[in-house]
Parts: sequence; C-alpha cells; structure tokens
Amino acid sequence: MEKFDKLSGIAAPLPIINVDTDMIIPKQFLKTIKRSGLGVNLFDEMRYDDEGREIPDFVLNKPQYRDAQILIAGDNFGCGSSREHAPWAIKDFGIRCIIAPSFADIFHSNCFKNGILPIALPSAQVDLLMREAEKGANARIEVDLEAQTVTTPDGTVLPFEVDAFKKHCLLEGLDDIGLTLARSEAIDAFEARAAQERPWV
Repeated sequence: MEKFDKLSGIAAPLPIINVDTDMIIPKQFLKTIKRSGLGVNLFDEMRYDDEGREIPDFVLNKPQYRDAQILIAGDNFGCGSSREHAPWAIKDFGIRCIIAPSFADIFHSNCFKNGILPIALPSAQVDLLMREAEKGANARIEVDLEAQTVTTPDGTVLPFEVDAFKKHCLLEGLDDIGLTLARSEAIDAFEARAAQERPWV
C-alpha cells in the first residue's frame, strides 16, 4: 500500500450529505475483485448521462477538478452497504484524502485499509474548506498526517484527530497483508517450533 505522509493538492467540493456507497460506485460495477480500473466509474450515475456522456456540471467532470486529490464532502459520507469497492474507486480516481463532518464507520475503516485518509472536522471548518475548494486550481489545500493538520490556501491551520494505530499504518503504507508480513520472522519461528513440537500436524 502506498504511504501517506503529506499531500498538497486541489480539492473538489461535493456539498452533498449522506453520500452512500452505491452513489460512490453503483452495484453493477461490483463484479470485479481488482482494485484498479474503477476510478472511471466513480460517482457513475452523477458523472454520466444515460448515453454514457459526461455531465459537464458534475464537479469531477470540470477541468479544474479532474486531477483532484482531495474531496470535501457533506455529513455521513460513505453510508450504505459496506462495499470495499467504494474506496477502491476513490483511490483509483486519484483521491487520497476525504474531509467531511462525519463518515460511516465501515467506510471510514476501509479507507485506511486502502491508503485513503478520511478526516472528520467540525461542520464550520468543512464549510470553510468547501468555499476554498470552489476556487478550483487557484486554491491548494495541504494535509500533513504526521502533524495532523489541514492548511488552507491562506495559511489557516486546522488540526484533526486520527487513531494512532491507523495513522501509523498509513504513514508506513501497511495494509492488513503488510501488517502480517511485518511479523514474518516471528511467524516463521512459530511454524518451525510448531513443526518440531507437533510433527503429526
């Protein structure tokens, strides 16, 4: 998993509450078990019309937000079913950080497992970032995971809280498999000892 330390990028404003996982990645795209290739279908029903043409007014179709790495969203982001395809699609599009007043618990956890930093901030601060994001490429927002800060284009620093273990995993680029492999020596030693003590197993 890609490490997350500092990020300075364009933020896309999505002022919608209760964005559920079916809005993030509709059910017809859940057949794949690959983590790549889903970015093109992120927010599919909002991005494209019935003929598959881009809807110009949708934020991620606007030229200034096509390379957005940060998403500023409304309350209760990621609610609905627990599909892990949702963070896969977000990450594949290129978004590494989502800032909202609150997140659905399972989606929040899945973000960390897929190299995405979800940041919960008070509504007033999210509104401030939303207004900054509306400036497009003229306003870059900085996120520093180590320092646990979000910095606006004018230098306003907004601190955020994050679970210490999840922070460590993001900083080191450790998903569940990476955490297991980090203990490979201990696992090998256990298996060797077990083979000697219980050769019949």
